[in-house]
Amino acid sequence: MFKAPDLIALSNKLIAWFEEYIWTIDVLYEGLIILVSFVLGSIVYRFSKPHIAEAIDNSKVPIRVKRILNNLKKLIMPSATLCIMFIAAIVGGSELVGIDVSFIQGVMKVLFAWVVIRAAVQFIANNLVRNIFAVSIWIIAALSIFGILDETTATLDAFGFSLGKFRLSALAVIKGMLSLFILLYLASFVSTFAERRVLRSKSLTRSSQVLIAKIIRITLIVFALLIGVTSAGIDLSIFTVFSGAVGLGVGFGLQKVVSNLFSGLLLLMDKSIEPGDVIELENSGTFGWVHHMGARFTEIITRDNKSYLIPNEEFITQNVVNWSHGDKQIRLDVDFGVHYESDPHEVIRVSKEAAKRPERVSDTPAPVCWITEFGDSSINFSLRFWIKDAEAGVSNVKGQVLLALWDTFKEHDIQIPYPHREVFVHKVDDTKTPPKKPKKTKKPEPEDIEQDEQNPVEDRIEEMEKEKERNKASKNL
Repeated sequence: MFKAPDLIALSNKLIAWFEEYIWTIDVLYEGLIILVSFVLGSIVYRFSKPHIAEAIDNSKVPIRVKRILNNLKKLIMPSATLCIMFIAAIVGGSELVGIDVSFIQGVMKVLFAWVVIRAAVQFIANNLVRNIFAVSIWIIAALSIFGILDETTATLDAFGFSLGKFRLSALAVIKGMLSLFILLYLASFVSTFAERRVLRSKSLTRSSQVLIAKIIRITLIVFALLIGVTSAGIDLSIFTVFSGAVGLGVGFGLQKVVSNLFSGLLLLMDKSIEPGDVIELENSGTFGWVHHMGARFTEIITRDNKSYLIPNEEFITQNVVNWSHGDKQIRLDVDFGVHYESDPHEVIRVSKEAAKRPERVSDTPAPVCWITEFGDSSINFSLRFWIKDAEAGVSNVKGQVLLALWDTFKEHDIQIPYPHREVFVHKVDDTKTPPKKPKKTKKPEPEDIEQDEQNPVEDRIEEMEKEKERNKASKNL
């Protein structure tokens, strides 16, 4: 069960220690000396930093050495502070002044440990890992210098809880995290070193080198995890059922990841695809050469310098054209057509000669040219030739062959047909007038019909008589 420490006793002990060792006039003087030493050290670092940085940049040393020197440049301030503090401690501890400099000596030891630790971890290239190592080691060293390492570990061990026979405390968690971090970094460092040695081996193929390197890395990381967890005092047997359930869930969730991982191992074992091969994916149309084969994906670099990170599962489930698998010699086809007035025998002869002009075209097998069909406006041919370096590109060598065909056809007056179109313009005779179309009689609207139906017959007769009288009057005039 959870066992909480006695916080009241711990706080009383801390207050008593503070009143006995900190709240004194000597410690006040020592604190003032330490503060002045840090201020003077900062001033020294500020004025010396530009000159040292310029000297490092102008030096003709490797880049890795320059990086280490730039990191060590940051230790100028604590080093200068340590020197000033050392002189002040000698003067203050002399009989003339008579100050107790025990606290200054403790700070000097801690500062010296920081300088030494930071200088010792410069072989670690990663900044985050280097800082974690330096801070962790320095904290342990500082606690040991001030003599409170045992009390700190006892306090951290008091914070914990028990599950049956298993007890988990804050100290065990910190130890486990540190050991796990250190072991994982060592596994990564050793695996990187082993990969470099394996990749330099000339007796192994490229795929075998990558496969062995990946197996070494995975094995070392798994062992580092197991050793790191067990070193923290955690019994893995208590997580049997829980790990089985979690493993099942993770298996479903990471199905694609595991599929890509095993697909990558299969590709390396069967050697169907190797780094440096020129491949083409039919579904996506990606064409390029294999630059790197990772655990989850394979990097393909195309001719336009684009990197495609393709999951390894794609190479197992879809059709892949490996242009350099087995025999690296491949055949290319160039189709063209000539005018019907050209001699086909001469066209075949000059086409073979033109195909041999580019340097990348192989002499064996020799280029061949065949008639494929008699088209609508041209005699169609197919020119076939072989190359050995598909990784240098396919479209460029086709373009060179087509250009050589163009030059050769110009030299031998062989015409390449192109489609013709004829436009006929018909003149219209303006003298002939078109027949007049009969006028369409307007149909009476329903409203007019209704209006006519409403007029009586007498009104109609009266209007007709008036119309006759008007006509007679007009005749007399």
